[in-house]
Amino acid sequence: MAAFQTFDAPTMDSSSARHDRSILAGIAAIVFATVLIGTLAPASHRAAAVAPSADHTCAEWGDGCRVCQRREEGAACSLPGIACVPSEMRCLRRVGD
Repeated sequence: MAAFQTFDAPTMDSSSARHDRSILAGIAAIVFATVLIGTLAPASHRAAAVAPSADHTCAEWGDGCRVCQRREEGAACSLPGIACVPSEMRCLRRVGD
């Protein structure tokens, strides 16, 4: 008959448990500090720029790939080239220019 061997679950000594609790407390402190800084830090929001298509003084605007013009029936835009890399949309010509 085969003998059965029993294994006891590993026991945790008090210094190991104390070490684990200090690590857990450190992680909790870092998370708390990160959330607190994110909440209290002043946000730096730039003022929203008016898109050229919404600026009624802009008669023509583009991004280096497409050019749009304001007409009586609405905006009319060109088609972009196949290898065009657009940049920031900006006003190219104002009303009266």
